Amino acid sequence: MTAVSMRTLFSVDDFRRRAERERTPHADTDYGDHGLNPDLRDMIVHERLRDAAVMIAAVDRPGGASLILTKRTEKLRSHSGQIAFPGGRIDPTDPTPEFAAIRETEEEIGIGAETIEVVGRMPDYVSGSGYRISPVLGVAKPDFALTLNANEVDDAFEVPLSFLMDPANHTRGSRVWQERERFFYDMPFGERRIWGVTAGIIRTLYERLYA
Repeated sequence: MTAVSMRTLFSVDDFRRRAERERTPHADTDYGDHGLNPDLRDMIVHERLRDAAVMIAAVDRPGGASLILTKRTEKLRSHSGQIAFPGGRIDPTDPTPEFAAIRETEEEIGIGAETIEVVGRMPDYVSGSGYRISPVLGVAKPDFALTLNANEVDDAFEVPLSFLMDPANHTRGSRVWQERERFFYDMPFGERRIWGVTAGIIRTLYERLYA
C-alpha cells in the first residue's frame, strides 16, 4: 500500500464514514474482556456492572488521523497508571453515554463539545474491573489546546490510527488473575504500553470498522 493510499484509508473523513455506520441500538453484540477469556465469562459479565463511557476521538493530522489517549494518574483507584481513552463513569444526571463521554473528556483534558463532534457509538464493552463501557466515536478539530486535570491524568498524547488499526500490532499477553490465567490484548507504542481494556476496545474498533 502506498503512502497516499494509507493516508486516504486512515484519514479523518474515512474514519467518519465508517463511524457513522455505528449507531445504537446494537443487536446481537457481545464484546468485553471475556472475549479472550470465555472461561471467565461468569466472573466478568454480571448484573452489578457500573456504566461508563469513553471518547474515541480522531484528529486530522498531515500523515493521517490519530486518536487521543491519556495516561491515568497513579492515585486513581481504577486502572491507575494505565493508558486509556478519556472517559469515566456515567452519572445519573447524564442524559446519554455520548453526553457523559464529552463531559468526562472536558473534565480530564479540557476539550469538549465545541471541539469534538460525536459521529457514532460502538457496542458496549464489558471490562473485568466491573464496568459496562460505551465507546463513543468522535472527530476532534485539530487546533485544540489541552488542559490536563492533574487529579485524573498525567499525560495526553496521540497515536496514529494506522498503527492502532494494524492487526500486526495486536499481540496477546496474559497474567494470573484470581489464581487463573487471564488473556488480554497488548499494543506497545514506543515507550508506552497500551493494553487491557483500552487495547480490547481498540481491537473491537478494528474488527467493526477496519477488518
